[in-house]
Amino acid sequence: MNGRYRKPTQSWKETEIDRLIQLTKKRSRFQMRMKLSVWEWTVGLAKFLKAFLDVFISLVLLIVFFPLFIITGLIIYLSDPGPVFYVAPRVGLNGKPFGFIKFRSMFVNADKMKDNLIEMNESADGVIFKMKNDPRVTRIGRFIRRFSIDELPQLINVLKGDMSLVGPRPPLPREVMEYTLDDRKRLHVKPGITCLWQIKGRSEIPFHEQVELDMQYISSQSVWKDILILLKTIPAVISGKGAY
Repeated sequence: MNGRYRKPTQSWKETEIDRLIQLTKKRSRFQMRMKLSVWEWTVGLAKFLKAFLDVFISLVLLIVFFPLFIITGLIIYLSDPGPVFYVAPRVGLNGKPFGFIKFRSMFVNADKMKDNLIEMNESADGVIFKMKNDPRVTRIGRFIRRFSIDELPQLINVLKGDMSLVGPRPPLPREVMEYTLDDRKRLHVKPGITCLWQIKGRSEIPFHEQVELDMQYISSQSVWKDILILLKTIPAVISGKGAY
């Protein structure tokens, strides 16, 4: 013995335990990578299917409703000469603004009249502006609003990528200014032509309940749920409930 300290060598059992620990760690990392890859693939597939359905269905509907576009445009112009379409600034995915296209359902000077009607807002929450008998709406405007014909041009927004067929309705910039942090979560997904509250009562549903339904959709959205909402939109449009 030279008096120097020698580190004791590991026993066979300690070496085997270390080997098993390292093997377990490698397996855990591999399983985590596999789970992450499957999740990313699933999310990517869902986004692709949603985008594909948006483009395919929008194209089909634009072709089918093309004669209706022509007839509606002519009636709007003849009843109140001016632009057939109304393009309004709206807030889309992640707060990005875009031009929201609708058939014009109001008189040409409707925007100037709005300031005089603010006190007559029938929305209980005060964030959005709603009036059942809005004097700015033309006679043909009431009809196309009742059956959501004024919303059909938004199919062009879907093709442009600004909107989806299903998703929270896009808000006005001034409405977003009044949003709470929870309300702003609606902007984390692409806005849509129809949504849960559109098939459950539309304008008759208070704003805070609209937000709750939108958040419910966002937390559980899927391609199949989108298809179901689209199918339920048909009877909702035909009934005209809550449309004004």
